[in-house]
Amino acid sequence: MLFKKVLVANRGEIASRIIRACRELDIPTVAIYSEEDATSLYVKKADEAYMVGPGPIEGYLNIHRIVDLAKRVGVDAIHPGYGFLAENPRFPLLCERRGITFIGPSSKTIADMGDKIRARKMMKKAGIPVLPGTDEPIKDVEEALKMAKKIGYPIMVKAAGGGGGRGLRVARNPEELKEAIAVAQKESKLAFGVSDVF
Repeated sequence: MLFKKVLVANRGEIASRIIRACRELDIPTVAIYSEEDATSLYVKKADEAYMVGPGPIEGYLNIHRIVDLAKRVGVDAIHPGYGFLAENPRFPLLCERRGITFIGPSSKTIADMGDKIRARKMMKKAGIPVLPGTDEPIKDVEEALKMAKKIGYPIMVKAAGGGGGRGLRVARNPEELKEAIAVAQKESKLAFGVSDVF
């Protein structure tokens, strides 16, 4: 058997799919959930399930609580799904230090590709075409408005450290761009701990 028990560090449909795949391989699963996800289908499908926090997002981002739980319940591998911790390079490092296999890319790959601004720079350096946009986080709305005028609308505002559709906004005009930057920064800070957008 590949693993004796896998913790699924995600929620919803992706967690259900990972649990189903593990079941097909006869690997027991552990789900984590917030109070609001307590009655979700993926929680019922897992062999074991543990609450990691009250809020809809915070518990899924607490790497120390999740890895401590994994050690306590005898997990030998963690699957992050996508979004949340799948793009946090500290998570696979902590798993490795605690003797748990991280099912996913290395922390270096996550650091390189998880930071969308860094990934964009790497692609340009490698000669891979990228869409027009900024190569640094948006610090000044006026600068963003100038860039948008140069590129043309619609404009996509994206969280630099994000994924899974969070911190992502479309702006079709200057007023929408101002709002999109503010909303994307706030959502990015809540979901990923950093407010950088580009």
